[in-house]
Amino acid sequence: MYSLSSISLPKFVNKTIATADEAVADVFDGATIMIGGFGLCGVPDNLILALVRKGVKNLHTIANNVGVDGVGTGLMLEAGQISSHMGSYVGENKLLETLVIAGRLNLTLIPQGTLAERIRAAGAGIPAFYTPAGVGTIVAEGKEMREFDGRPYLLERALPADFALIKAWKGDRLGNLVYRKTARNFNPMMATAAKITIAEVEHLVEPGQIDPDHVITPGIYVKRIIQGEHYERRIERRTVRQA
Repeated sequence: MYSLSSISLPKFVNKTIATADEAVADVFDGATIMIGGFGLCGVPDNLILALVRKGVKNLHTIANNVGVDGVGTGLMLEAGQISSHMGSYVGENKLLETLVIAGRLNLTLIPQGTLAERIRAAGAGIPAFYTPAGVGTIVAEGKEMREFDGRPYLLERALPADFALIKAWKGDRLGNLVYRKTARNFNPMMATAAKITIAEVEHLVEPGQIDPDHVITPGIYVKRIIQGEHYERRIERRTVRQA
């Protein structure tokens, strides 16, 4: 029998990277990149700024939306870094509209639930699945259709990526992540669906300082983690009325 005192435990793998620029150093031209967030919530702003500074081109982005002009992924658009985008919503970005109409950016719109499931399927090792979303619309063009219990379904492929840039509220040096509120949107599923997942957090703590029951993304999925420097609590559109 062995006692705990007689077992030599390995040192933990410290996945902390000093700067956002170092974290994205191997992102290459033409890469497919998932970017977490929903609207302006849960967006990896520091990693996006590092990509802009790096100047990589011809990127294929996967995200729920493309932010707004001059913010988040919108900065990558302004820098001419994105050649194609797959997502669910693009209504807040005038530059994107201009680029698409001019034929300078290839846009693929996907029903939001289908987008989420395609990403989740990639992380789960499921190559494809059937969904009723999009049947009878342009979404169905060129896709296999089958009937189940008298209802038509479309075959949708899993959606993997080379890199996933995600944002969490708290993380430890092992890469375990905790999200807050609506930042728990596309970030957790994207963390599982890329070859290399890079996370930025507002609070970086030591291993053991996060209750295991609170971990949403286990560190096994995260390759690198940084502590972000600048965060703004932005509102996409504020509507007020006279009292």
